[in-house]
Amino acid sequence: MAASRVCVVGSINADQTFVVNNLPRPGQTVLASSLTSSPGGKGGNQAVAAARSGADVALVAAVGDDAAATTLREHLRVNGVGTDAVTSLPGSSGSAAILVDTVGENCIVVSPGANARLEVDSEAARSAIVWSEVTLIQLEIPVTTAIAAARLARAAGAVVMLNASPPGTAAHQLLALSELVDVVVVNESEAAEWHWPVRHLVITRGSRGASYLGADERFDVPAPTVRALDTAGAGDVFAGVLAAGWTTGHEPALRRACAAGALATLVRGAGNCAPSAVDIDAVLTH
Repeated sequence: MAASRVCVVGSINADQTFVVNNLPRPGQTVLASSLTSSPGGKGGNQAVAAARSGADVALVAAVGDDAAATTLREHLRVNGVGTDAVTSLPGSSGSAAILVDTVGENCIVVSPGANARLEVDSEAARSAIVWSEVTLIQLEIPVTTAIAAARLARAAGAVVMLNASPPGTAAHQLLALSELVDVVVVNESEAAEWHWPVRHLVITRGSRGASYLGADERFDVPAPTVRALDTAGAGDVFAGVLAAGWTTGHEPALRRACAAGALATLVRGAGNCAPSAVDIDAVLTH
């Protein structure tokens, strides 16, 4: 079977991950037991996950003109993600501070940097979107850019998949997106903020797997049981693998995505936690 063609339109960040015994309360200072730096961002993470699971992937994104930009581009290239539509803008690349506790829970603060100025009006960006069978978008970029990307993808006949995360987008903008997308992926808290009908709604439920809600079909998919080290990036891995497998059918795509999301929690850090297609297949066959 030929690899699916996925275009991810989204953010790229340079992540700083702090491992702590307990996540701090407001006003509290805690000491980290370790600090690691790695590539991240919802767009970058999802693109790498899709590529590692076997898809042909192009990323539409923006980096700054700082040292982090070189590292981020190289990370994408070595993972097989096409970077022709990754543009360089003056200023800093996106960055994130991630705190992870000893049971794998996390909290994240993001500085958008170049991500806040991403547009899809270049020839490279348009070509990447039109080329795709599935275009995957998130909300760590300007909503106007997400809407423009969805319109381009829909006009080209691609499946438009929206990971409606992070929350906080204005209701009228989510309404505009709902009219353009085929698939919406949200976690349980984000699902409470999604009020518009779509053809396919996928709700991730952490260690309990995921649920699918369609017009005439509803089902749950369990996740493999694992001992999580770090949940950061697991949702991104789920979305990327779901996009990569969507053309094979939504049920098998959900099963692969749940397996991949579980495996992602066994690796610390968000940018390099995506499993390979071989690892996903091994979980599904046992």
